[in-house]
Amino acid sequence: MPAELEITSPANPRIKQLVALRRRRARDEAGVTLVEGRAEIALALAARVRPRSLYYCPALASPDEPDLTARARELGADVVQVSRPVFEKVSYREGPDGWLAVVPAIETSLSHLDPGPRPLIVVCAGLEKPGNLGAILRTADAAGVAAVIAADPVTDWGNPNVVRASKGTVFAVPVASGTSAEVLAWVEARGLQIVAATPDATALVTDADLTGPTVIAVGAEQAGLPADWVERANVRVRIPMFGRADSLNVSASAAILTYEAVRQRLHRAG
Repeated sequence: MPAELEITSPANPRIKQLVALRRRRARDEAGVTLVEGRAEIALALAARVRPRSLYYCPALASPDEPDLTARARELGADVVQVSRPVFEKVSYREGPDGWLAVVPAIETSLSHLDPGPRPLIVVCAGLEKPGNLGAILRTADAAGVAAVIAADPVTDWGNPNVVRASKGTVFAVPVASGTSAEVLAWVEARGLQIVAATPDATALVTDADLTGPTVIAVGAEQAGLPADWVERANVRVRIPMFGRADSLNVSASAAILTYEAVRQRLHRAG
């Protein structure tokens, strides 16, 4: 089925608007975010995201890929075919595969979360790098985490690099954002145990009981977990470290802590 529209000029006003969406302010004003990559778009569609528009470049897209254009049209998207120079202008990654979608902004309010009776939640306090947030989301998706919450976030969940690093799982895992005060109030109102990850803790993560309703809180690598989270924590834990480095990448730390909780829960269920 032919595309509804074909654009061959990088100077096209629609293309300029698309490039502008790399900026957070433009995304917020338009109420949208960008998803680049066939796999990421496919995951978003599987998570029942209804794209507003889909751009694809036949010169870059593999001919044996599933027809995302038909699926996007079925969901009401405006499908646009673009030339290679146009796609290279709108793409924000190296080695683009010829697929880019504009989708509605991700819901990030705390009020929309429904964590269930015995959730495992990850809170990222003050994280700066979109790549770390995205990597934590991939772990959360794989581990069946109930939600990932950004406290005092520096970046937004709709940042194209968060979407990219998460491989699209930002659309599959419930996410939320808020100030630390708001997130702490939300957590404590639900009686969730706060487990603070800090290298100053005396207890190892393997010594903590992570089988109940639990929030694992991690902070930025340089600054660490903010004082309000450490002070309000029910349990403070550290990861065993035997080398010369005094810390791990925050996404690696979050993965270790999350899968320790998964291990304990599987052992308890068995």
